[in-house]
Amino acid sequence: MQEVFVNKVAESGIITIDLASFLEKQSFAYFDIKEYLFMGLILKEKDFRAALQQADFSIYKGKTVGVHCSADAIIPMWAYMLIASYLQPMAKYVLFANETDLQEKALLHELQLMLNAGEYTDERVVVKGCGDVAIPASAYLSITAALRPYAKSIMFGEPCSTVPIYKKPKQPAV
Repeated sequence: MQEVFVNKVAESGIITIDLASFLEKQSFAYFDIKEYLFMGLILKEKDFRAALQQADFSIYKGKTVGVHCSADAIIPMWAYMLIASYLQPMAKYVLFANETDLQEKALLHELQLMLNAGEYTDERVVVKGCGDVAIPASAYLSITAALRPYAKSIMFGEPCSTVPIYKKPKQPAV
């Protein structure tokens, strides 16, 4: 007699969301304003504009770009707007972030754009908890807040071993 193995996880209808997949599609680059300042400290408008006009922004094509200034300099708000106007046609996303924060901000930005929480209405969802890529706590917080109004249940971990996070209360029969 041949024994039939049934994959109960596959038949459970659980949807797994791997937050790392939102990062895997991205290539990152940094734009440091310091490189365009006089003596690395002072923004002279005429020189700054000229330097940006001469810069090769094609190196940012298709990348998620973090804009920041590593110098302790006063940067007027219009300078960020000007930089964004040069980067936007090339970059996938332009975010205000230093090297340390860029991946986290990019992940949260990608979640907001790509996650249609309504697709998970009355679904059982597992947010994958382990992997090769470190996922910040803010991403778990954000996805839970986005899914909670829709999902039937939210779990953390792997479909075969989960930690329950939220379960929608049963509606009383009418």
